[in-house]
Amino acid sequence: MIVFDRLWKTMKEKNVSTYTLREKYDFHTDTIKNLRHNHNITTNTLSKLCEILDCELKDIAEYKQD
Repeated sequence: MIVFDRLWKTMKEKNVSTYTLREKYDFHTDTIKNLRHNHNITTNTLSKLCEILDCELKDIAEYKQD
């Protein structure tokens, strides 16, 4: 399972809130909900997050066995 626990830490370090993602970068509320619950998201979303946070994929997502 892909989990996004690292995303929240990276966002905090970069001072980016979910509000900022919604208002400045037009993230849909459902996308943020999917991230919070480790549900499926698109690679485009992952790419956009890496660009916004100026980070690598490993800084926002991690694979954990079920």
